[in-house]
Amino acid sequence: MKIGFIGLGGMGAPMVGHLRAAGYELAVWSRRPASADFLPPAVVRAASPTDLARQCEIVCTNVTGTTDVEALAMQLIEGLAPDSIHVDFSTIAPSAARAIAARYAARGSHFVDAPVSGGTVGAQAATLAIMWGANGSAAQLSALAGRLDPLFRCLGKTIVHVGAAGAGQVAKACNQLVMVAAIEACAEAAHLAEAAGVDFAKVRTALMGGSAASRVLEVFGGRMAARDFAPGVEARLHHKDFAAVLAEATQQTIPLPVASTVLQQLDALMAAGWGREDTARLLSVLER
Repeated sequence: MKIGFIGLGGMGAPMVGHLRAAGYELAVWSRRPASADFLPPAVVRAASPTDLARQCEIVCTNVTGTTDVEALAMQLIEGLAPDSIHVDFSTIAPSAARAIAARYAARGSHFVDAPVSGGTVGAQAATLAIMWGANGSAAQLSALAGRLDPLFRCLGKTIVHVGAAGAGQVAKACNQLVMVAAIEACAEAAHLAEAAGVDFAKVRTALMGGSAASRVLEVFGGRMAARDFAPGVEARLHHKDFAAVLAEATQQTIPLPVASTVLQQLDALMAAGWGREDTARLLSVLER
């Protein structure tokens, strides 16, 4: 089975490495050709997304956002053979995933929204959580899962079929809501400790031994304690994701009061020019 891949950044590059190690035949397309220079000559460089789709049974994308995926989908759909699959690992709007899936279905191919959680560390270690959605009957979904599961197992540790097209993106929106709200909570805890004249590094150590312990407090709280805002995750990406969260909430007419407040804090972070720094910069927004 030949796999195509688009998006060779901090997430995509290690994912391609795992697929190569598993023995898949690979082809890639990159908007910036130099980003594929780390790959050996045996990996085919396609001339365009459409050319890539013509060569591959499955094409994977991992790019920045909704408009990027929509633009690629318009080109990939022209090259995909019937029953071929476009797996999108990006984080995009659920409504966009649903619309793309409908266009693909009309042409006899499949669109699978499969956003991932775990960041670059998870991509490098092949421990990503993959939450995927797709349309089809029970038999069609079973067949899709059979084709996709070996590929997903090369890249992640937790694989969950969440539901129909767009469901994977809803799950990722929920993931981002919980995680970034927790980053904001860590920032507020750090700000409270500092205002009271207490060392947040010591507070964090105490909290990590109790019920407030979490991966977010460990990683992002640690960055706040060290005042290290070099990007593990660029804040602009969380800002983009949270805008999608609130857009979905608006479409569903449900209130998300905590998420709304966190988005305001992310707006302030972006306005301060910190978008390419770590989301731990939410502490600096409070300090302002």
